Parts: sequence; C-alpha cells; structure tokens
Amino acid sequence: MSRSQLDSLIHMANQIAANNVHYGDAAAERVSTHLKKFWARSMKRQIVDYLREDGSKLSPVARQAVERLAQEQVARAG
Repeated sequence: MSRSQLDSLIHMANQIAANNVHYGDAAAERVSTHLKKFWARSMKRQIVDYLREDGSKLSPVARQAVERLAQEQVARAG
C-alpha cells in the first residue's frame, strides 16, 4: 500500500470521528460501526495494521474505533 493510500484512510477515519465526536462516550462505537459497515475488508485491515505499527496520526476517537476493529478481528480469528 502506498503512503498516500494510508494517509487517505487516516484522513477519512479522522473525519468520521470528527463528525461523531458530539456523541461523547458513544462516538468510538459509532465510528467503529461505520467502518465495519462501509469500509472494504482491505481498508479495515490496513488501518488496523497502521494502528499496530504506529497509529500516531489517528485522533483519539478514531484510535478507539480502530482498536475496537482490531479486537473484533482477533476475536473472529481465535
């Protein structure tokens, strides 16, 4: 994956998070649900891989949402 593709995924995740931040404690769950419903499997895998490698460019809400995705991936695999 190119750096620009990853940057686009990070940007999109942060935008989705920013649009849901007003939901307070439920924001990360809403973002995670959105990613699960509307992102391709490859996109989800790439953003989870980014979180595991670095994750520093994700906003706090986006980071929490991607962490939820990562946990679900582990649960499904095991």
